[in-house]
Amino acid sequence: MRVTILGTGDSPGTPVIGCHCRTCENARKNGWERLRFSILVQNEGKNILIDTSPDMRRQLLRAGVDRVDAVIWTHAHYDHFAGFGDFYRVQSGVNVYSSGEVLEDVGRFMYFMKYRERQVEPYEPFKLFGVEITLVDVTHPPMRRAHGVVLKYGGSKVVITGDTNPRIPERSVDEMLRPDLLLVDAIAPEGYRLRKHMNAGDALSFARKVNARKTLFVHVGHFYQPSSKYPLAKDFESFEFRGVSLEDFI
Repeated sequence: MRVTILGTGDSPGTPVIGCHCRTCENARKNGWERLRFSILVQNEGKNILIDTSPDMRRQLLRAGVDRVDAVIWTHAHYDHFAGFGDFYRVQSGVNVYSSGEVLEDVGRFMYFMKYRERQVEPYEPFKLFGVEITLVDVTHPPMRRAHGVVLKYGGSKVVITGDTNPRIPERSVDEMLRPDLLLVDAIAPEGYRLRKHMNAGDALSFARKVNARKTLFVHVGHFYQPSSKYPLAKDFESFEFRGVSLEDFI
């Protein structure tokens, strides 16, 4: 199983349009950026997308993905589903998985597109192309429902918190324990008071709580300095799991 972080940014990405902060100016000057959040999971020659960002076309082209075999939506915010149309026109009948609430909420925007809804219940594992997948509830106001994702393959486990504040239900925390790789929402450094997301301090506390072997921050905003002490993920960073510990690959 290969897991690739197609985009590590928050909803406006980095650099932010019209922003001239130190980070955004550094990104423009040095030609780097953070695309919006999406994860590519590959196994058995198949491609699964966790969220479909507004940068989807660029992300799929750079990753060399010719076909999308399944999509999982974590919640109904624009930056997590809007890019679905980037491959919809060249590929029809995609299976899309999420809870009933998320499918309904996204469907209000995507009503003109035809895709196959596959409703799944949080905390009930299902399999796609040899990967065991479990959706868990997280807390992301004002969404009526939002999810993290737990991936298991052989003896390896990857946890994606999705967009969430620190008040993650204990049942979800239990499902997220002891991941080999934790991709955790950390939109801003410590000191920022947030209602919808975690800051870096919250994210590090959560990583300790679940005893993560390796932690990377995702959904990262331009609030971080260009050189950061935090474990910020990079766009197109990739990890391969062969059913054994991640320690064999780092």
